[in-house]
Amino acid sequence: MRSRGWGVKVGVVVVVLALVAAAAGVFVWWRDREGAAVREAARSVAEGLSRGGFGDSGAMRDSSGGPPDLEPILRGMGEATHEVTVRSVTDPDGGSARATLAHTWTLPGTDEAWTYETPLELAKADGEWAGVWSPAVVAPDLAEGEALRTTRKQPERAEVLGAGGRPIVELRDVVRIGIDKTKATPAEAVSSARVLAQAVGVNVENFVASVQKAGEQAFVEAITARVGSSQEQAAREVDAPGTFLVSARIPLAPTSTFARPILGVVGDATAEIVEKSDGRIAAGDRVGIGGVQGAYDTQLAGTPGYSVVTSGGAESRTLFSTEPEAGSPVTLTLDIATQAAAETVLEKVEPASAVVAIQPSTGRVLAAASGPGSKGISTATQGRYAPGSTFKTVSTLALLRSGVTPSTTVQCPPTTTVDGRTFKNVDGFPISALGAVPFATAFANSCNTAFIGLGEKLEPADLPTAGAGLGLTGEPALGIPAFLGSVPEPKPGTDAAASMIGQSKVLASPLGMATVAASIAAGRPVAPVLVEAGEGVKGGVSPSASPSAAATTAPKAPAEPVTAAEAGQLRSLMRGVVESGSGTFLRDVPGAPVLAKSGTAEFGEAGALKEHAWMIGIQGDLAVAVLVVEGEGGATTAGPLLEAFLRAVG
Repeated sequence: MRSRGWGVKVGVVVVVLALVAAAAGVFVWWRDREGAAVREAARSVAEGLSRGGFGDSGAMRDSSGGPPDLEPILRGMGEATHEVTVRSVTDPDGGSARATLAHTWTLPGTDEAWTYETPLELAKADGEWAGVWSPAVVAPDLAEGEALRTTRKQPERAEVLGAGGRPIVELRDVVRIGIDKTKATPAEAVSSARVLAQAVGVNVENFVASVQKAGEQAFVEAITARVGSSQEQAAREVDAPGTFLVSARIPLAPTSTFARPILGVVGDATAEIVEKSDGRIAAGDRVGIGGVQGAYDTQLAGTPGYSVVTSGGAESRTLFSTEPEAGSPVTLTLDIATQAAAETVLEKVEPASAVVAIQPSTGRVLAAASGPGSKGISTATQGRYAPGSTFKTVSTLALLRSGVTPSTTVQCPPTTTVDGRTFKNVDGFPISALGAVPFATAFANSCNTAFIGLGEKLEPADLPTAGAGLGLTGEPALGIPAFLGSVPEPKPGTDAAASMIGQSKVLASPLGMATVAASIAAGRPVAPVLVEAGEGVKGGVSPSASPSAAATTAPKAPAEPVTAAEAGQLRSLMRGVVESGSGTFLRDVPGAPVLAKSGTAEFGEAGALKEHAWMIGIQGDLAVAVLVVEGEGGATTAGPLLEAFLRAVG
């Protein structure tokens, strides 16, 4: 009986243990199921925060039981992206659990991410787990009524330097002239806008419209003027309500016209620039536009500083910030005095015009000036014009290679006819240079008919090869869009004849012809250089700039470069132009002997022909090209400008 009683007790224990085990299994199953539900709820909250809204997912509930509205909190974060993941989740305990969320914000324009963690309370209601709303889930210690917004601080823009490290573009004093609408009634603001616009020379209707559209607290700028300028003086004399002048310092060149097509400008970022910048540039930024300022904007502008701050609370708090990094200067080869002299020479020339000066020993571009008639276009570096007889330097290299020498007797008739087209020499061509003359005489007096006749012995590839050998057709590596020249293989007949004298399809810029002169002076092909220190066009904002057009990689060497001996002969021939040809007015220019070649290129329709006036020159370690579009002959129009320039820089 005792044994039997013991067995009963054992059975009871076994049954109890079995029940306990079963209950434990149910608990573990329940805990795992609830844990999975909690983790899924936390994940849903993280996804909603990443999207910037919870929609109808039920992942997060505020005090009303519905999803909280994140839009007012996140509106100020702009294009920043937000990624949220679940770092950890506690086991559910009595209908509640806790999670830790990891946040990563990527702000446009900076590589430094904003990272942090926030706590998340989870609760079960009506059989479903969901996050318990608190603004602190979005950002650390964020309170009700507070929102996030980004701020951006641009660093001081770096200088553009010139030869010798002298600043070309640096911070200079200006005044922002406009209408402060807080200091005038709406009617007064409009009336004053008309008066002010007329005084400072801006479009009246456009400025009035801007004032009308601006908010009641706005300052509407009409113009930014240099301190001491006529615009500043005119604005200070305006006695009208709301007229206001604000002192400022902005990056500027020595004068408003100084190398402007080369340098570009610094101005407000347009919507197009902002859109194309991939977040690097924001509305309200000042950026480089065109030229060096546009091509090297990333280097000059530096890296802005970014902050995330709270708004809407008792006081603003900074939750994250990065320090702005100043840009670094771009160093150009332009010499301030030489550039200023070139611009002074051109200041009264009405048609488009240019002066380019290159240092042959280094290839440095010392001046690249475009006159006021160019209307903001860089005629100096991007003009495409028939070079006329200045191209005879290239033709002569081809002829020298064919066996012609300076003493070779050539025929210089008054006219010559090719395929029914009559070519003649320039008006006033000296009679003494006609007939059978040494080639040096034909070159000095620029005998078109002699060159056309001699061209018959050249092969089609000879002119392009000679052009390349003098650096005319290389890919310019200026760091900004530029063009040197184009010398296609001429077709037999009138095309070949016209090409010999720098017309037909032959094109050159003043930069290109200055390069030819520099190559002759140096005795080797010269590649012009403008940017001595810069990071290329990467990140540039100039709409016209492109890696190919603004390349900084040195061009390939030509297959048949001009030799020292060939260049010596060309220099002798160019000196003959000054001693006894069309450039005798240059004989008394102080300094080293001047070598030159004039050029006149006809264009337009028969009966209404016009002329481009060219002249290139060499003096010591200086090579110059001068162009006047629609001039009256190279020696008569471009020649005096070359002389004035050489005297100014000598």
